[in-house]
Amino acid sequence: MEDVLDVYTRPYDPRRPQVCLDETSRQLLGDVTAPLPTVPGYPAREDYEYARRGVCNCFLVCEPLRGWRHGIVGDRRTRLDFAHCIKDLADVRYPDAEAIVLVMDNLNTHTPASLYEAFGPAEAKRLAAKLELHYTPKHGSWLNIAEIELSVLAEQCLDRRLPDRPTLEREAAAWEADRNAATRTTDWRFTTADARIKLKHLYPAVED
Repeated sequence: MEDVLDVYTRPYDPRRPQVCLDETSRQLLGDVTAPLPTVPGYPAREDYEYARRGVCNCFLVCEPLRGWRHGIVGDRRTRLDFAHCIKDLADVRYPDAEAIVLVMDNLNTHTPASLYEAFGPAEAKRLAAKLELHYTPKHGSWLNIAEIELSVLAEQCLDRRLPDRPTLEREAAAWEADRNAATRTTDWRFTTADARIKLKHLYPAVED
C-alpha cells in the first residue's frame, strides 16, 4: 500500500508516466421487445425482458496526472489479452517513455510472464524492461485510480443495455474522447501518513 501511495506523490514526468491499469467484465444485453422512444409527455420506455448476448472485457488505462485515459474492449481477459494491452501502452501510447510506472492489482494475468506467453523472448524482455511495476495489496484495489475511472465509465456510459461489442466500443470511445478533451485529472489526497493513522489496525503490532 505504501509503495503505491509513494508513487502517487511523484511529480509529473512525461519520461516516466504514471499509469494505472484495471479491467472489468460487461454483460451484453439486448432488447426482446423494441423500446418506445421519448414522445411529448412520455419518457423513453423499455420492457423488463432482455436477451443475454455474452460478455465483453474492458481494459482501462489512465494517466491521472495528465487527465488521460484509454479503454480497450475485447472478448476475453486472458494473459494474451493483457500482454497485447501492455504492448499497446509501450509502442503506441508511450513509445518515447524511458519507463512506464504501472500501478495495477494482483490478478494472476498481470505479470511479465504473460508477455512471454504472447511474444518471443526478445520482444517479451523488451516490453518487460520498459515497465516499473507497482501492485496494490490484496483487498486493496481501491488504491488503483483506474478503478475510479472504471466507476465513472460505468455510471456515465455503461449504465444501460448494450447489445453487442461494436456498440460497447463505440459508446466507450465517445466517453473516452469527451473525458480526455475535458482533461479530467484525479486529485489523490490519501497519503502514507494518512494510512498509518486511519488504517493503524492493519499494521503489525511492534513493541519499540
